[in-house]
Amino acid sequence: MIAYLGRIVHDNDAESKLDDDVSSISKSLDLQGSIENGDVSSLASKDFGGLYSVKPLFLIKPSGAEDISRVVKLASRTSNLTVAARGNGHSINGQAMAEGGLVIDMRSMEKNHFEFLPINGSHYIDVSGGALWEDVLTRCISRYGYAPRSWTDYLSLTVGGTLSNAGVSGQAFRYGPQTSNVTELEVVTGKGEITVCSETLNSELFFGVLGGLGQFGVITRARIKLQQAPDMVRWIRVVYSEFEEFIRDVEFLVTQKEGESFDYVEGFVFCNNDDPFNGWPSMPLDPGHEFNPTHTSQTAGSVLYCLEVAFHYRNSDQPTVDTAVNGLLGRLRFLEGLKSQVDVSYTKFLLRVNRAEEQVKANGTWDGPHPWLNLFVSKSDVVNFDRTVFKTMLKDGVGGPMLIYPLLRSKWDDRTSVVLPEGEIFYIVALLRFVPNGPSLEKSVAQNREIVNWCIKVGLDFKLYLPHYQSKEDWERHFGNRWSRFVERKASFDPMAILAPGQNIFRRDPSNIIISREF
Repeated sequence: MIAYLGRIVHDNDAESKLDDDVSSISKSLDLQGSIENGDVSSLASKDFGGLYSVKPLFLIKPSGAEDISRVVKLASRTSNLTVAARGNGHSINGQAMAEGGLVIDMRSMEKNHFEFLPINGSHYIDVSGGALWEDVLTRCISRYGYAPRSWTDYLSLTVGGTLSNAGVSGQAFRYGPQTSNVTELEVVTGKGEITVCSETLNSELFFGVLGGLGQFGVITRARIKLQQAPDMVRWIRVVYSEFEEFIRDVEFLVTQKEGESFDYVEGFVFCNNDDPFNGWPSMPLDPGHEFNPTHTSQTAGSVLYCLEVAFHYRNSDQPTVDTAVNGLLGRLRFLEGLKSQVDVSYTKFLLRVNRAEEQVKANGTWDGPHPWLNLFVSKSDVVNFDRTVFKTMLKDGVGGPMLIYPLLRSKWDDRTSVVLPEGEIFYIVALLRFVPNGPSLEKSVAQNREIVNWCIKVGLDFKLYLPHYQSKEDWERHFGNRWSRFVERKASFDPMAILAPGQNIFRRDPSNIIISREF
């Protein structure tokens, strides 16, 4: 088997024989799942970003962790095969691809685990690493009336995929990212070992995998913290013309005690014009509510700022909702006359981006390229970032949402592999572009590069979220004083650099096992 794989990796004439040999390879591996030829048009060669396309050798559809273990052990017995776990393909820069390697379709395992666990008065759910968060949401609420505490904005993402990065949305100021809301994992390491880990059991692997960009193991099961789900959400947007007023209010909200603020806090930047995608029409929640620009201040510039908040409540709390919400809004300095609000079910609120996805798919732009850029920017540098990036570079918008809202470092665990700016308060900035192929795509990619290079040049305290770099020097700068820990974890759990080659952090070299701080 190993000799055969070695031949087809290096023999261009072997490609036509692959379809005939897929079944024999599957039998030799004793897979309970299935294996497919890695055709260039298959899902394994593409991702949501649409910027890269590479051809894998095979697409593996495992039935469980044992299949993944067999695949990784097979790769370890070759000189150059790599393995990439693919969730729902929502990476931007080819991070879940493996050129000439083996791609694991985690969705084939999505129904493997679903167990509700009351433990010592708290509640948890065990789910597959290949489960979609939207399915976790609907199944938890419909069966048990409970739901995870921390989310992403878009829920058609896999559990293992977001935990390998962080998982951030408007609840993270209260409960931390999704990586702070998992208590146990089952992981297949780069050695092919199936390992259960937690804060107290195999803890170095547990914290390494969380935010580890897939470098140390494939998450096959996760135990997620739950809370009782509310029935309804009061969803509100208000507008600011001045950035300083916006950040004063949003920082006030995220630093209040639980029960003394909203349950969800986000924000976004939009253009001060009537552009249907980038401007005023993007602000109202109710289609029947039009944005009235006469309410903006005379000092308003090229962009405006929207604070988006949500207040959770039970149906029995309805009589007190107006008083509680108005009390919170009364402490803010938004522009009068520019408020939009709706009451929706909790599930509908959390699935809000999925509904927007349906609309974007209808007009054909969902399937185009998505050169997105996500950054964490320190509080100390965010005003400078606004002045140079939002007000100047991006004053005409990006053809999609421009998110910005604060997070609290104390809600993140420094033992995970995620790296953050310094200081308690930092901001996530997400430039979620929807652009067609051609000059617009090239311009967007160049503009992203310009923004990152400017941040580096002026010495901003920032980190890329969902990072993508091409050189060792860039990765060392990204991790800073955490780089040595990251390399040591790689040496411990994936010493042959088999996993997640699309991240471009470590390169598999048959003559060099990772045993030091060098590539």
